[in-house]
Amino acid sequence: MALDLRSFIRSIPGFPKEGIVFRDITPLLADGRALKEASALIAEHFRDKKPELVIGAEARGFIFGTAVALELGVGFIPVRKPGKLPARIVQCDYDLEYGTDTLTMHWDAVKPGQKVLLVDDLLATGGTMEACARMVEQLGGEIVGCAFVVELSVLKGRDRLKGYEVFSLIDYESEQE
Repeated sequence: MALDLRSFIRSIPGFPKEGIVFRDITPLLADGRALKEASALIAEHFRDKKPELVIGAEARGFIFGTAVALELGVGFIPVRKPGKLPARIVQCDYDLEYGTDTLTMHWDAVKPGQKVLLVDDLLATGGTMEACARMVEQLGGEIVGCAFVVELSVLKGRDRLKGYEVFSLIDYESEQE
């Protein structure tokens, strides 16, 4: 019997500031059954697309990305903040709600033509995943999809990911849910 994964997401009103409802995944991470099911459902959704790599951005993308990669039997590539990777990198600057940020990946992480699945814990405005996708494409990789445990569709993150299949397990269509 499938678990109700939504029941493992804790909603915290007023964090990090008034008017925001923070969707906390730590209860899901703390339950082995829920963590395994979330990872398995994402992997199963994309299995037929035959990804050869899974990529996740720090930090929570590492958790789910690695778990999904294990389910699929493929490798995992970390995307990091600047100054965290030891070899030559590619990087992508992207816009946040209040400023910009940068993500990096090793220049040889993705081979031309390699099929890549991008995984993160949460889709909000889509900036992080869009930056990951741009780096993968810069290296010649083929993105088979973008997967999330939680999506805040009220923030319209899918708009920044047009052209890619976007899959999420749990969708919050409003802040009041």
